[in-house]
Amino acid sequence: MKSKSENVKDHAMKKAVWDIIKKWDTIIVHRHVRPDPDAIGSQCGLKELIKTNFPEKTVFAAGTSVDDLNYLDTMDYVEQDVYDDALVIVTDTANIKRIDGDHYKLAKQWIKIDHHPLDDPYGEVEWVNTDASSCSEMIADLWLTFPDEIKMTSKAARLLYGGIVGDTNRFLYDSTSPYTMKVASELMTFDFSHTELNNRMNAIQPHTSKLMGYALENFTLTDDGVGHIILTQDILKSLGNEDGDTHPIVPFLGKIAGVKVWAVFVEQPEGGYRARLRSKGPVINTIAVNHRGGGHPLASGAHAKDRDEIEAIIKELKESV
Repeated sequence: MKSKSENVKDHAMKKAVWDIIKKWDTIIVHRHVRPDPDAIGSQCGLKELIKTNFPEKTVFAAGTSVDDLNYLDTMDYVEQDVYDDALVIVTDTANIKRIDGDHYKLAKQWIKIDHHPLDDPYGEVEWVNTDASSCSEMIADLWLTFPDEIKMTSKAARLLYGGIVGDTNRFLYDSTSPYTMKVASELMTFDFSHTELNNRMNAIQPHTSKLMGYALENFTLTDDGVGHIILTQDILKSLGNEDGDTHPIVPFLGKIAGVKVWAVFVEQPEGGYRARLRSKGPVINTIAVNHRGGGHPLASGAHAKDRDEIEAIIKELKESV
């Protein structure tokens, strides 16, 4: 639980962020590459709130479109010269190298809004709350802090609810707090179907189900609860999948009884492996930092240049339990 001084500081930061937003006529919201529901939810939810409360402002959501997440929202095309006199807000992105798009560097001012540990400071203003379950929870908290000043809409509520559901794995993760549930319940009072959205988020494409079957068959689990699987490009292609289709595999493997920590290694077309690390208790973000990554204590990402580094990561996971 936060101390009184921490709560005062957080309130002051939220006020500072909203006051800066008021001053700019053009605002461009970015998020991280390979977005998940929280990235899209916080980015587009914030865009919707700004547009609703300041209809005279020009607001964009910038980044690469992801077909599988178009049911949440789609991206805007932003001309490079628009950045010359714009405020950029980056949501849900811990490291500057993971920001989707390069033109953000041209903006006059940056704001960082994030819930990951502050490993890579950037932007003139940084609102970081590691107690929040998701960046979407933070954006909704901004509204709940200033309800008389910020009007919520059904579209924004749907986006932010989806982001919270996505980053808490449907409220299963330890990051889910009583306040998370309060925020979600407030968002559910708006006119959208949370059942329809949950069903859409829980849907698995037929080609992904084949990959899940392969993962279950080939998942390696040690006696001490350390699990992993390596998905090569050949395996993905043979099952009609690509890197972007592997995301549902990660929480799925965590449902296996006896798993304490686990990793999914996905070979990249350009070489090396993307590693998704998860835990049910032992802290693993320190391991991710050792391998060009980072994230939350129980959910992180890293990189392995070859099979030897994969073995090194697995060894460190074993030591963590």
